[in-house]
Amino acid sequence: MLRTLAALVLACGCGIALAQDTRVILLGTGTPNPEPDRMGPAVAVVSGKRVYLVDCGPGVVRRAVQAGIGTDQLTRLFVTHLHSDHTAGYPDVILTPPNDSRKAPLEVWGPPGLRAMTAHILAAWKEDFQIRLRGTQPHDAGGFVVSAHEIRPGGIYRDEAVRVTAIAVPHGAWKYAYAYRFEAKDKTIVISGDTTYSEALIAAAKGCDILVHEVYSQKGWERRTPEWRKYHAAYHTSAVDVGRVAAQVRPRKLVLYHLLPMGEAPEEVLSEIRQHWDGETIYGKDLEVIR
Repeated sequence: MLRTLAALVLACGCGIALAQDTRVILLGTGTPNPEPDRMGPAVAVVSGKRVYLVDCGPGVVRRAVQAGIGTDQLTRLFVTHLHSDHTAGYPDVILTPPNDSRKAPLEVWGPPGLRAMTAHILAAWKEDFQIRLRGTQPHDAGGFVVSAHEIRPGGIYRDEAVRVTAIAVPHGAWKYAYAYRFEAKDKTIVISGDTTYSEALIAAAKGCDILVHEVYSQKGWERRTPEWRKYHAAYHTSAVDVGRVAAQVRPRKLVLYHLLPMGEAPEEVLSEIRQHWDGETIYGKDLEVIR
């Protein structure tokens, strides 16, 4: 009886959401600091069998494989901005998967400057490409192709599983930095990238199911030198302000990544957030899956 009911539910439109099982996998929750347990910033949004990478910090491909993602699925990448900790794994995403199982081209969306970065990577590994594509190594040439799309805020991508919107966010001296909103049939996910407190992000994220947001500890920040306090305040979001963001967005789950506790324990960061937000909050770990 239950199987029959499930089949009927899946046959109608209301069951598609249940079958899609859109989720977030944290591939990297770290920062520019080399923490052994935290790879560079990278998030996978998985919907059905489709994988959408957001950023590509160091270790991204091996973390993806650890998470059970096949290298043939690493064909869509969305870059929030061109800071090195978010892009140092870009050559890895270009070069590693086609040597394993990727046969389709890699499509990449991101801010102006992405095409130049891509061209320089391809030029830097020119000899590698020549040996692999013109030598005796078995290969599928399609997997080595990269197509970089420079975008502006607004709707940038759509397929059968998701619709993706780019949101301009403030990130210090960077002229272009984006958050991304993923709308699937079963849930909506917003990923902040690097940003300070952002009204635009709040407006775009209101009512989402999962908000993945960067954070630093206010208490830890207060111990830093004036130069570092000025820097972090212009580029990142304190835990107190993340709580203010969440209180307005009211996500079903708030997920913290790009973690800058500055010597404080996770409990301190969470207590700072709870000054304004008492909803479910997850202090992210690499390879954690959030539904």
